[in-house]
Amino acid sequence: MHLNRVKNKKISLDDLRVNFSEIEPALTQKEAMDEANRCLYCYDAPCIKACPTDINIPSFIKKIASGNLKGSAKVIMEANPVGASCARVCPTEELCEGACVLNDASLPIMIGNLQRHATNWAIQNNQQLFKAGDAKGKSVAIIGGGPAGLSAARELARIGYEVTIYEAKEKAGGLDTYGIVSFRLPQEVSLWEVEQVENLGVTIHTNTMVGRDVKVEEILTNYDAVILAIGMSKVPMLGIEGEEAEGVYDAIDFVENTKTPPLDHQFIGKKIVIIGAGNTAIDAATCSVRLGAGDVKMVYRRTEAEMTAYEFEYEFAKQDGVEFRWLTQPTKIVTDEHGKVKALECVRMELGEPDESGRRRPVEVPDSEFTMEVDAVIKAIGQSRYVSLIEELGLDHNRGIVKINQETHETSNPKVYAAGDVIFGDGQGDAMVVTAAQQGKLTAHAIHQKFISADHMAVENA
Repeated sequence: MHLNRVKNKKISLDDLRVNFSEIEPALTQKEAMDEANRCLYCYDAPCIKACPTDINIPSFIKKIASGNLKGSAKVIMEANPVGASCARVCPTEELCEGACVLNDASLPIMIGNLQRHATNWAIQNNQQLFKAGDAKGKSVAIIGGGPAGLSAARELARIGYEVTIYEAKEKAGGLDTYGIVSFRLPQEVSLWEVEQVENLGVTIHTNTMVGRDVKVEEILTNYDAVILAIGMSKVPMLGIEGEEAEGVYDAIDFVENTKTPPLDHQFIGKKIVIIGAGNTAIDAATCSVRLGAGDVKMVYRRTEAEMTAYEFEYEFAKQDGVEFRWLTQPTKIVTDEHGKVKALECVRMELGEPDESGRRRPVEVPDSEFTMEVDAVIKAIGQSRYVSLIEELGLDHNRGIVKINQETHETSNPKVYAAGDVIFGDGQGDAMVVTAAQQGKLTAHAIHQKFISADHMAVENA
């Protein structure tokens, strides 16, 4: 991809749009065929075991090799209702490709790119891959239309349940639609997955926040089961002076604004600092580069070894020219006479004893203060939780992490289930799109089994 730089070049909005084009080129038909024919189609395939949604990877690859792209897409989407998105955002080198037996001989099969090839065909040919099941006469409400909510809705609708999703944003898709940078995951891919669910008869109420636009009691009363799949909220406060200033951004909002044109050109040539070192922080940094920023730094109070971003995300940011300042703790955001950001005061840190997470605790180095000139600061230090809604539903939780039965995803209220980032933490799951998709699937089938058991008991007691 051609990435426009500010040096010796005036950047236009058209240049910025090019910068946000998908970075990974799609496989040609011949490239896909050649790669598919490299697969050994292992009987006891380790790649399947490494996939959180259990996609039958040898099967979908063999269908590509035989020219059956619709069949290939169906195998993928059968197991993973957001399989087109996951083809782009899964850490495949840590999951399926990392488990490929060819790692020991040559190079692993490009499973992610082949998955993208098959699902691209389905998108481009407007394929509806599944149909709704015969009506079961029961209804389920899903609060949140992200990967977990969509996956649960897709499974329930295929079984035959009446499903209604309540989504607070203008469009469904959650993180895939709004929170992952366009040059990795174009919005139209996520919206196709939403359309696949809607075409099964699922009702999606957008711009509808439960607890504000619809009463919680109404949801609990009017449906036979409820799934909470609200994800997480905004970036928490830093707790330092100046963070309310003009030019301080929430990384979640910052990335979201690049997904919904027109792109903002105010960052061209500017000095940007991102606070944090997770995947969202990387996204904010690489978005800043693509918005034309002249100098992009990431500051993190621990070291490279403790950063939470995926390795491939880290390498990507370095290739984009992002500078990393390790063992650096911001202490104050300095503003000018107009209340705009002009500098970031920091102190140097060193690692001390491990904290409750097991990572060594950063400790301030005495007399190590320094200042960086900046035009904007982007906060990316994790996400807060929708505690008020969780408590309005009356669910047991730990700091916004909803407690569930690990086998059934049932919460402390037997009518309410939970999946996705709302349960991430305290050893429950991983913060990945593919994990949320699997949790949504499992939750749907747990609800189905509970309804079946209830029907059997009703018959026996009749």
